[in-house]
Amino acid sequence: MNISGLLLRGSAACLALLVATYYAMAQSRQPHELKLTPQNVHWGYYDATLKPALRIASGDTVRVETMVAGGVARLRAAGVLETEIPDSLKAVETAVTERGPGAHPLTGPIWVEGAEPDDVLEIKILGFEYLHPYGVTGFVPGRGTLPDEFPYSRFKLFRFDAARGITQFTPGVTLTLAPFFGSIGVAPNPIVRRVSSGPPGPHTGNLDNKELIAGSTLYVPVHAQGALLSIGDGHARQGDGEVTVTAIETSLRGTVQVILRKGMHLRWPRAETPTHYIAMGLHPDLDEAAKLATREMIDLLVAQKGLSRDEAYILTSLAVDLRVAQLVDDRKGVHAMLAKSIFSK
Repeated sequence: MNISGLLLRGSAACLALLVATYYAMAQSRQPHELKLTPQNVHWGYYDATLKPALRIASGDTVRVETMVAGGVARLRAAGVLETEIPDSLKAVETAVTERGPGAHPLTGPIWVEGAEPDDVLEIKILGFEYLHPYGVTGFVPGRGTLPDEFPYSRFKLFRFDAARGITQFTPGVTLTLAPFFGSIGVAPNPIVRRVSSGPPGPHTGNLDNKELIAGSTLYVPVHAQGALLSIGDGHARQGDGEVTVTAIETSLRGTVQVILRKGMHLRWPRAETPTHYIAMGLHPDLDEAAKLATREMIDLLVAQKGLSRDEAYILTSLAVDLRVAQLVDDRKGVHAMLAKSIFSK
């Protein structure tokens, strides 16, 4: 074979290698799919003994489908027609009979390779889609912030204009949709075994923090091998406090990127939005939750901005807003929000 033939063969081999590499890289960028099926759902709890529904590497992206809290029964109670309820929800409702103590169907768990206790998961929330174009809200006896004043049940159905990102509350009252997952959590320490999906805690879980919309990042402390991340409790919109115990509850498909952070030791979850740092406090007593959120923000300022604790405490009083995420779980949530714009570096 002459020199030109060798060069052509070499060029063809290089081109084939480049094409193969390109397709391998493209494939690796494809998100994992975690569909809403009975095999991928556990209902009402986080537990380190659960078998993973999916295994991923740090940096992978996952598209997760989740089912409305309370299940199909809540949709029917609000007046959703049987023909409007997706078959995937009905399949989970029928097949997943082991439930509780919480009310949330959770999709997962997701095993993150290399995750160990005292690590942190950085969860970038990339986007949301609705599995059905409606949501429900309401209240039931004995729950919520004013249970004695509303000792009965009422449910309300909302139809979404997803293209415009709005829904009508009543004629003349329009609400902007701002979807987020109410519950994103990991398995507790294996010694603890099962914990309810209801109250949030060190495992994170049911934060009901309306700031965790697309574009935000949640930092979750890890307590068990593989982390065992589970996601659910889709909300189309919620006010701070969630005073009736419900937001506009819906079924969401959300896309998240999960990054393992070694050496970033946290005691409680934290978050960021494009505009704010967020520290959180979770406690049965609202005052204690506020104290925890304040301490966590002080720790954040010391660790990330190099302030002394005294300076951080003073800055917290001047520039941090304490907000109530929810009042109605056994552990109440307070989040401290600090605008990034005050920092020049």
